[in-house]
Amino acid sequence: MAGHRPGSAPKGREELRDQPRRRRTRPTAHRGVFSGAAGRRWAHSDLRTHRGEALFLVLATAGIVVSLLLATALFGYATNPWQRVFTQARGAHVWIHTVPSADARGLARLDGVDSVAGPYRTESATVAVRGTRASVELRGTPGLPSVGRPLLTAGHWLDPAEPDGVVLETGLARALLAEPGDTLTLPGTARTLTVEGIADSAEPRYSPGEQPGLVWALPSAVRAPGGQVIGLRLADPGDTDYAVQRAVTVLGAGAVGEVSTWQQARSAAQGDNRLLGQVLGLFGLGALIAAGFAVHGAIATRIRGHLRDISVLKAIGFTPGQVVRIFLLQHLAYALLGSVAAAALTQVLGRRIPGRLGDAVGVWQGLPGHTVALFVVPVGAVLFIGLTTGLAAWRAGRVPPVPVPRRTAPAGGRLTGAARRALGLRLPAALVLGCHKAFSGRGRSLATVARLTLPLLLIVVALSAWTTIDRFHSSPDHMGLPTSLTARSDGALDTSAVRALLTGDHRVAAAYPGVEVAALVPGQTGTIALRGVGTRAEPYPYALAEGRAARGPDEAVAGQGLLDLLHARVGDWVRMTVGDRPQILHIVGRSIEPQNAGRVVTTSLDTLRENDPALAPAFYELRLRPGTDPQRVTAALSAAGRGHLDVHPVENPADGLSPLRGVVAGLIAVLALIGLVELLTAIGGSVREGERDVLALKAIGMSPRQITAITVTATSCTALTAVIAGTALGLPLGRRLIDAQGSSSGIGAGIAQSPSPTLLLALGAAAVLGAAALAALPAARAARSRLADTLSAVA
Repeated sequence: MAGHRPGSAPKGREELRDQPRRRRTRPTAHRGVFSGAAGRRWAHSDLRTHRGEALFLVLATAGIVVSLLLATALFGYATNPWQRVFTQARGAHVWIHTVPSADARGLARLDGVDSVAGPYRTESATVAVRGTRASVELRGTPGLPSVGRPLLTAGHWLDPAEPDGVVLETGLARALLAEPGDTLTLPGTARTLTVEGIADSAEPRYSPGEQPGLVWALPSAVRAPGGQVIGLRLADPGDTDYAVQRAVTVLGAGAVGEVSTWQQARSAAQGDNRLLGQVLGLFGLGALIAAGFAVHGAIATRIRGHLRDISVLKAIGFTPGQVVRIFLLQHLAYALLGSVAAAALTQVLGRRIPGRLGDAVGVWQGLPGHTVALFVVPVGAVLFIGLTTGLAAWRAGRVPPVPVPRRTAPAGGRLTGAARRALGLRLPAALVLGCHKAFSGRGRSLATVARLTLPLLLIVVALSAWTTIDRFHSSPDHMGLPTSLTARSDGALDTSAVRALLTGDHRVAAAYPGVEVAALVPGQTGTIALRGVGTRAEPYPYALAEGRAARGPDEAVAGQGLLDLLHARVGDWVRMTVGDRPQILHIVGRSIEPQNAGRVVTTSLDTLRENDPALAPAFYELRLRPGTDPQRVTAALSAAGRGHLDVHPVENPADGLSPLRGVVAGLIAVLALIGLVELLTAIGGSVREGERDVLALKAIGMSPRQITAITVTATSCTALTAVIAGTALGLPLGRRLIDAQGSSSGIGAGIAQSPSPTLLLALGAAAVLGAAALAALPAARAARSRLADTLSAVA
């Protein structure tokens, strides 16, 4: 029989069948990546050696995914509730306020107008309940409208049997703390109104001193109508500007008081929620990139330290692909664990976060795309970390099965001239050698510094955002809020009596008379706020970011939102229409304008009186003396006015950004974890590479303490360089990002504030001292290692 051994008889089939069968085994190269004992031992040993690093990677990934999920929730919370109300209510795309005599019914015949709401008679009034006041617009509504329909959330709609019954818009009801059944009083009159219901509306929300609250009432309750309002629902929302232009042409510019569009209402509804989502998303993506770089650096450093082990794995049969998968699957497991934990925590505990974030998560969980986002965001984070891991692990697959002897000294290891001169000056050898070690391998050192710089840069940007928000509270006069209170009279007191009452309080430093009117922009596609505040003798203290204050005739300052709307800049002349009279102003400065999305032009009251000599102050802006409590002054002035004076605090845009403090603190913690992972990686690589130099350093008489100091100094120098680079890059980047956000919101550039030098020094000191403390223990252990261990490492 062919194939039998020479000199022996061939075995028959019967004998072969009777012999015990051997268990067939596959080579290690053909087994699963962790099925072999070598793979399991490798994974277990690596995890045991780098337990802290693995924990920090899991926590950092969880923090990043939580940030991205909260950003997604805030974006959904900012847009979808208003869109839901607008769709269900069949909201009007344009609301136009006119004089009572205007024939607004003809607007229903305009091209592009699908249907109309109204016209409804309106009356401006002030209502009060439990000591809280609000300016409102009473809207005479005979029945539940089909366009711009209020969506009841509590109570019931107007009942003809209750002629004084009203329905409040939700934002107004929240500000007044009013509920169905409450009685509203109209200060200065004997009238009362009864709250019958509360409803959601897609119209611009109530804002004290800026936007009056909406109150639906029966036509009989509107006793002194001062105008009317009509809503237009368009066939194509993209034609909003054209429809406004046509409507103003039909009505006449003198008949139009104010125009509001659905874009303005949506922007006001999104408000600060969209900004919070942008901040979370930006920093979440930045942290994800920093985490990817940190994982890449950790794997690259680990590969350099385990070249012999990888060669052994290949020698026993592991393929390059299996070696790559060992690192890839190991770090994908860390990322997957952190992502799943983050998704579970957000889903279960997200709605329990106090404040707006919890509300946002609760609304987001009820939206159709919630499940998809809950899956896509963690998967995207895992895939990105997997990509950066694969790029680094690919180098492990290229390690040859036979270890290549390493050079006795690394490239660039020879002492530089500066180092030799420093030693000649008798500086401590440990300090000189440590600095030299930190920057001897230029490419590797620069990569380490770059990876550590990224989280520090993002921390500096986050601190800039924190400082800017604090500035709105600590120095509001520098952020476009020079006054603290706004006072309005109901007309029962004349101008001189109101001024005497306000200035009679010693805590009021100045009272600036003012008036605000709606003005049609050129092209008649919308209205802006034209304010006349202060006089030439006592000018209003603008917070200017560009140009100069308005001092002469026809001079004014404008907000960024208005300049963008008119495509103008400082130095231009702009024309607008107030009623049927044109107003031409010279823009001499750009003010920081936090109200009305920056679509405000401000001049002196004297300038407006040149066109209308009978113009009387409608309100007073009050600047208080330093250290004065606005709440106490509000109560005192309201009591002195005996019901004829409405005093309320000026709205601070930073009040809505209070949740941002917690967001920034959480992001700083996540970025600190990423920086900690990078520090541990750098320390591990430095100690491992320094093991070869221990024998030489001991041979020249250096003690273990000095050898330890070399590694600690090298790590501290790396951290110090990253701190300097992160601060130098983070400060201008933070200002640019914050000013860009200010410009896009209409407030304008110039609001960004950098962290104080004390805070930056504290951050730098914490980073450098933390790096030194983390490096001390492993460096001391390596310096005191046994001779046999040192020889093994060198081998």
